[in-house]
Amino acid sequence: MEIGISTASFFSKVTTEDSANIIKSLGFKTCEVFLTTFSEYTPEFGILLKDRFQGLDVYSIHSLNQHYEPELFNFVERTRRDSEFFFEEVCYIAKILKAKYYTFHGPARLKRTKYSLDFQWISNRLSSLNNILGSITQGECYLAYENVHWTYFNDPVFFESLKVLSPVKACLDIKQAMQSGIDLYSYIDIMKDRLVNVHLCDYNENGELRIPGRGCFDFTKLFNKLISIGYNGPLMIEVYPKDYTKFEELEESKNYLQECLNDAYKNF
Repeated sequence: MEIGISTASFFSKVTTEDSANIIKSLGFKTCEVFLTTFSEYTPEFGILLKDRFQGLDVYSIHSLNQHYEPELFNFVERTRRDSEFFFEEVCYIAKILKAKYYTFHGPARLKRTKYSLDFQWISNRLSSLNNILGSITQGECYLAYENVHWTYFNDPVFFESLKVLSPVKACLDIKQAMQSGIDLYSYIDIMKDRLVNVHLCDYNENGELRIPGRGCFDFTKLFNKLISIGYNGPLMIEVYPKDYTKFEELEESKNYLQECLNDAYKNF
């Protein structure tokens, strides 16, 4: 496993393209590129990113979910086709950057009422979207469905039901699990061999988010669990800009996480 970072950690502090040099200067080798607005979905921007991120392994990409992802599951074909336009643009960015995974949120839960989900429909749509992504990237990139507390995947039971019908991969976000109020390890037990990406953040006893090493989360315990299930993907720091002041603090978090990872490997 390797400690990486998401460009989302720099949102509002520097632009997506300018985060590349900072990531390199902090000693990271792998990253997730988070595209934050429509102008960043264009091929021209993808070419700019390719130049800026040269020398880094762009393991995954991520877009701003609310822009189009929920409507990819709309029952109206015209609506789906319109949203697929933006999805395909992001797929081309994945191709340009040679990303291996597309971190995916999917539909949101907009109402407090209980949802009755059509898992066959969701599975069919995921298959279609993976086919589009695979066609554009020549089979080099796949969807990784992330647990998010305000989306369909806000509970491990959702993925447990989905994976019976769909081979889709998974991305684990520890802060989102905390915000869902559900034990993190119940997500891992369901994801298991589907897990291809992990987003790291820390938080205190009150659930307030912190950068790794500044909260109470037990990262060594998490890494022990990931090693035990055979996970060997990246561990992406994904924090909010308000949670730190200086970029050097992210390097400190990286070093702290590496120590936790080293300690975990000693148990195997």
